[in-house]
Amino acid sequence: MNIIVISEGIRKGQPASFSHRHLLVFALVALVGLPAFFGALTYRIHDMLARAAGEGAQIAAQERELGRQRAVVETARREASTHINALALRLGSLQAQVLRLNALGSRLTRMAGLDGREFSFDAPPAMGGPEKVGASSPTPDIVKSLDKLSSEIERSRARLQALESLLLDRKLSAKLTPSGWPVDGGWVSSGYGLRVDPFTGHQSMHEGADIASRMGSQIQAMGDGVVSHAGDKPGYGLMVEITHESGLVTRYAHTRAVLIKVGDKVTKGQTIALVGSSGRSTGPHLHFEVVRDGRAVNPARYLQSAKQ
Repeated sequence: MNIIVISEGIRKGQPASFSHRHLLVFALVALVGLPAFFGALTYRIHDMLARAAGEGAQIAAQERELGRQRAVVETARREASTHINALALRLGSLQAQVLRLNALGSRLTRMAGLDGREFSFDAPPAMGGPEKVGASSPTPDIVKSLDKLSSEIERSRARLQALESLLLDRKLSAKLTPSGWPVDGGWVSSGYGLRVDPFTGHQSMHEGADIASRMGSQIQAMGDGVVSHAGDKPGYGLMVEITHESGLVTRYAHTRAVLIKVGDKVTKGQTIALVGSSGRSTGPHLHFEVVRDGRAVNPARYLQSAKQ
């Protein structure tokens, strides 16, 4: 076989001759080398594609894991938001209860006559003490702390309400039960019990307490009640009698003027008459009686309770 090789820039070709051996070598190269080359190339390409596929699978797996983590984070965020909202509602409820307790405590302070500067419900309670190094405790469970605070508030509310009821009962009882001092000023000039009658000189039972006072002084009702007598009564002069819901009856005798009438409802401290010397009397004073179950009793304890 003759092959003519033409070099660049040379017009005239140069012949090259190949023997059968050369041709055989070329054939072997073509039959063995080229398939081996393309096989290796194909394997390389396949390997690269396999690696690319593996990396793509890993990327897809990582994307799926990231998606799962995002879902977990979103769920945790929603749950945290729900818990925070629940805690906020719980805290708001506790704050409302504390405000009600403060209002109730302030009212009880006024009812009991306590010093508002010592029992102030508008300021936190006074506390203190030296700091102890290393005495810190782990972060408390917020929910448990709120539950404990709620229980303490409920117990405090129950105690305050019971105290309020007790104070109201006492206040109501004080209004219904005669107590106090029935005149402006004055002093007990003759007490309850046996005494020498100022008119006869004989020993007799005095069923009330005489309170000497200046003429015309105001006489106040010793408790809430209804006027059962208002006018003249033998031995008592001008007298006012008040029947109280507790069952007791109070009498105010020897008055100069009666300022109410039978059937009137009177309140504790209301002016009902004026001090005088009507009836069987030696001078201006108030004869005060307390009647229980139809019998006069010693009025001293009702008068003493007024001076306490």
